[in-house]
Amino acid sequence: MKATSTIPIVMRTAADPVRAGFVSSLARPGANITGVTSITAKLIGKQLELLAEVVPGVKRIAVLSADPDPARFMARDEYKEMEAAAWVLGVKLQVLTARDPDTIDNAFLAMTKERAQAFIVTPAPPYSEHGDRILKHAAKNRLPAIYFQRIFVENGGLMSYATNNADEWRRAAVYVDKILKGAKPADLPVEQPTTFELLINLKAAKQIGLTSPPNALARADRVIP
Repeated sequence: MKATSTIPIVMRTAADPVRAGFVSSLARPGANITGVTSITAKLIGKQLELLAEVVPGVKRIAVLSADPDPARFMARDEYKEMEAAAWVLGVKLQVLTARDPDTIDNAFLAMTKERAQAFIVTPAPPYSEHGDRILKHAAKNRLPAIYFQRIFVENGGLMSYATNNADEWRRAAVYVDKILKGAKPADLPVEQPTTFELLINLKAAKQIGLTSPPNALARADRVIP
């Protein structure tokens, strides 16, 4: 955005492009940017519900946030969605800042100290970069977790509930095609996903001594044996 206000820009995904200032509205972007949003803020409450279903009786869930200011994170829409779900489920949330290897290690020490029974990984670039470290901590501490991308589950994590990344790339390519044929980004509404995937890794569940409820397995789009 700082580099150009004329060359078209297509977003492959953005949690909240309006709040981030990328577009004026989803219906009418208004400038040179359009594309696809992943609406992660609206998914996080559902992620908490699914995690509580797979971990019966859970009362303490840690939340990994890449925001260095916990108070700022707790003021965001995604946390409010999660807090509302936690209140209904009777779950206590523990927000932990984790941005790099050291703070990730410290976050898991804090989880152990507070006896967290599970954790949620919120969407943030550092977690894609340090995913292996998070997965190792989860396995070592036998902690169930739900992630924001399927790659975590394919690499040994317990479960994820998210949009399909490959589908988002394909949808973004449609925008590129339309723009190359003369459409203006300002006139192309930002697209929101309509399908979401639940993945469960049975091997990961077994390693931490967890038996996944049959109803959760029945709803899963993919179960990794």
